[in-house]
Order: sequence, then C-alpha cells, then structure tokens
Amino acid sequence: MPTFDHIVYETPADHVARITLNRVATRNSQDTHLLYELNDAFDAAAQDDQIKVIILAANGPHFSSGHDLRERNGADAMSNHKRVGTWCGFTCAGAESQMAREKELYIGLCERWRNIPKPTIAAVQGRCVMGGLMLIWPCDIIIASEDAQFVDMATSFGVNGVEYLAHPWEMGARKAKEFLFTCDVMSAAEAHRIGMVNHVVALAELPNFALAMAKKIATKPLFALKLAKESVNAMEDVQGRVAAMNTSFMMHQLAHTHNLKLFNMLMDPSGLPAETAKAIGLNGGKRE
Repeated sequence: MPTFDHIVYETPADHVARITLNRVATRNSQDTHLLYELNDAFDAAAQDDQIKVIILAANGPHFSSGHDLRERNGADAMSNHKRVGTWCGFTCAGAESQMAREKELYIGLCERWRNIPKPTIAAVQGRCVMGGLMLIWPCDIIIASEDAQFVDMATSFGVNGVEYLAHPWEMGARKAKEFLFTCDVMSAAEAHRIGMVNHVVALAELPNFALAMAKKIATKPLFALKLAKESVNAMEDVQGRVAAMNTSFMMHQLAHTHNLKLFNMLMDPSGLPAETAKAIGLNGGKRE
C-alpha cells in the first residue's frame, strides 16, 4: 500500500479503499503537500482494478478546516510534486501565477477527483470549512455525523466563493445564495434536508456506516458502476455545470486581483472578525 506524510491509505474490506486525512494538528488544513498526496492516493485507488469503491475520511474531531492560509512557500512546495494539469505560469508575475496555482491545486484537482471512474464516499465529522467542501463535493455520496457543520466564508474574505463553486448543484440556487451571502454554518440535519448529504448518523457510527455502504456498492460489477456514475455526471454537465463553474473560477481570480490592488493581499480583511484575521496572520489589513 502507498505511504504518505499526511494521508493514511488502507483497504478495510475487499474492493474498498479508504483514504484518510491525517493532519490532525492543523484540523486537516490543506497545504500543497497534502493536496498532492491526496491526489496520489486517489490515483492509487482509481488505478487499482481490485478497488471498486473509495472512502474519503479524516482523523481527528474535524474533517477539514480548509486551505492552510498560513502556508508561505506554496511555489516551492509545488516544485516538489509532479503537476497534474497542462497549464503553466506558476512563476510568472502579476495575477498569472496565482491563477495557475489555483487552477492546478483547486478546481483542477477537484474536477479530476469528481471524474474518478469509481464510486466515492465522503465520511464527514465536525467542521468542514471552505476548502473542506472542495474535498467532499467531488464525491458521489456524502455521509455526515450528527455534529458535522458546513460553511463557506468566502464573501467575508472578499471573494465570491471557494474555487470549486459547486454550491447550486449541491444545494439549489436559493439556498446556495443564502449560504454564500450570510456565511452561516449549516448543520448536518439541514444539509441532509436540502439533499447535500445522503445520510446523517451518530459520530461513533460514521466509520462503520460508510464502510457498510462501500461494501454493499462493491458487490456490483465495476464497469456498471462506472457507467452509472458517468451517466449522472453527464446529466449535470449538459446543464452547463462545467462552463458555469469555470466562470465562477474566473470571478474568483478577479476578486483576488481586486483585493491585491486595494489591500496588497488576496483577501479583503474588512469582512473578517478580528479573531479570524489574527488567526490567519493578518494585522490591520496586512500580513504579519
């Protein structure tokens, strides 16, 4: 089995792979290294013909606190990994390098994971914040513990939403607008009510529930599962999902450029609570 620094890869049952985020000290925040490791783990499961179902889980009390905003050497970290996209410009000046990085690491990886030709199940507990949504939304099935909470605070940061802006497809247009405009936390029960989550279970039952579903799915022929997944994905795509999300991504880049011009940073600090700004190293609208 593959070994990683921030990922645990295991096969807990026949035809089932489980990929577990294991950066517990940072609440599974996503730096460059973790994202590339996660992609490598997905590749390992996708390319193993004995694996039919993939579970994405996380160690610790929280699934993921989102992007690691404290990372300062992202460009150096990217140079240590093989790129998965064909875009360039990672070392260019202006907006080009930031856009290239986010196209590679965020919308690029998420779209890649969404199209893995095998069923994927996300098992979510605790907080799932911003970038955390970008890990679970590419999955086919989401199972949440009763304590799970979901939030995208991007508008508080002066941005239109996370880079993989799948909100309307996950929760419907009106709920998506409320979720983005207010930055309110969504409970597991509400996420289940609107159809973003398939099941809500007790925290102690989450691993076994996800595994039981994976084992049930794994009894089906792999090729049939692949065709069923691609059929549903195609229905979303012909509705314009890809074009709309690419447009949203470009608006995200416009927001970054706007904020860099006004505040000399990718975010607008005016919408952030003081404690949040301090936690991510902002002081008076400037990086510490």
